[in-house]
Amino acid sequence: MDDGAKIADFLASGPYAVIGASSAREKYGNKVLRAYLQNHLAVTPVHPRETEIEGVASVPDIASLPDGVRGLSIITPPPVTEKIVSQAAAKGIKRLWMQPGAESPAAIAAALALGMSVIAGGPCLLVLLHYRENHP
Repeated sequence: MDDGAKIADFLASGPYAVIGASSAREKYGNKVLRAYLQNHLAVTPVHPRETEIEGVASVPDIASLPDGVRGLSIITPPPVTEKIVSQAAAKGIKRLWMQPGAESPAAIAAALALGMSVIAGGPCLLVLLHYRENHP
C-alpha cells in the first residue's frame, strides 16, 4: 500500500489515540489532539500524569486505552516510539502514524515486522486534517 492509501485507510479507521498528548497548547502533542477534535473524530489522549487534556479524559498508557482504538498518532522521541510499537501491537492497534520527528528506522522496522500499517517520514497529520491554530 502506498502512503496515500495508508493515509486514507488511517483517516477512515477511528477511533484514535494520541500518545505524546500534552496540555501545553504550544506543543505538537496538543496540536495533533486538537486537530482530531476540530474534525469531530473520536480520540483519546495518552499521557502518564494528566487525567484530562483539552476536555477529554486521558489514559496513562496504551494498555489503558479503551478497546477498539484503531489508529495511533505518535508524538514521542524515537527511543520512546520504539517501545510504543510493541505496546500498540499488544493492544491490537494496527495503524500507526509516526509524526515527523517521532520515527526511527528501528521503530518502523519493528512495526512492519508486526504487520502494522505505518505512516512515517511523510506528511504531518496537522496538514492533512487542516489544523487551525486559533480554533478551539
